[in-house]
Amino acid sequence: MISSCMIVDEEPIARDILKNYISRLPMLNLVKVCSNATEAYEGLHVDKVDLLFLDIQMPVISGVEFLKSLRNPPSVIFTTAFSKFAIEGYELNIIDYLLKPITFERFNQVVQKFMERTAKTTADTRITNELPAYTFIKHESGLIRIDYDEVNYIMADKDYCTIFFTNGKKLLIGMHLKLLEGLLPGNAFVRVHRSYIVNLKHIKLIKGNIINIADDEIPIGANYKEALFDKLRLP
Repeated sequence: MISSCMIVDEEPIARDILKNYISRLPMLNLVKVCSNATEAYEGLHVDKVDLLFLDIQMPVISGVEFLKSLRNPPSVIFTTAFSKFAIEGYELNIIDYLLKPITFERFNQVVQKFMERTAKTTADTRITNELPAYTFIKHESGLIRIDYDEVNYIMADKDYCTIFFTNGKKLLIGMHLKLLEGLLPGNAFVRVHRSYIVNLKHIKLIKGNIINIADDEIPIGANYKEALFDKLRLP
């Protein structure tokens, strides 16, 4: 698997070294080289980037500040001349850091770490995708099967929930919304209000703080809007 990468470093020599090292590894494809955060912002809007080689000490906007500003950042490997500045990066879930002057041996080691993490994430995603597209929920004296694709949304009323289906039918079950939320796949369903969970697949329109699914309007709670937009990959 080939991963696209970007260099963001204010030092010309460091950029040249990284470009050379990347060219020696066939699993990496360099899509852009930047000298500051402004150029990097532009690059991330144009190119799909899997891995960012990011200098920490840059003028105006530091590498740490730049990373914190990204809503959905790619994987990051910090580059720095001072190891003490890289410690904060681990709190930002970076892959690792490269201490300047960078050796190819260390560079290769860190890239392999990135590839291993990427492979694990891909495998976890594949396993998730292979999970059944349904669940069973207690109902009356037995269990009833709920197919995820057939659910439009779920509305809570105290300790009960009503499931609204794509065929127009609805089902009242004696379960709290929080418990039901835990049974649903997070990649398909999202809580949009303290009383509502919606199936992302069936959203027809979002206007203001209202979601339209079928002919129904579902409110978006202020505390849930950001999570909804993250799932929809909206700015």
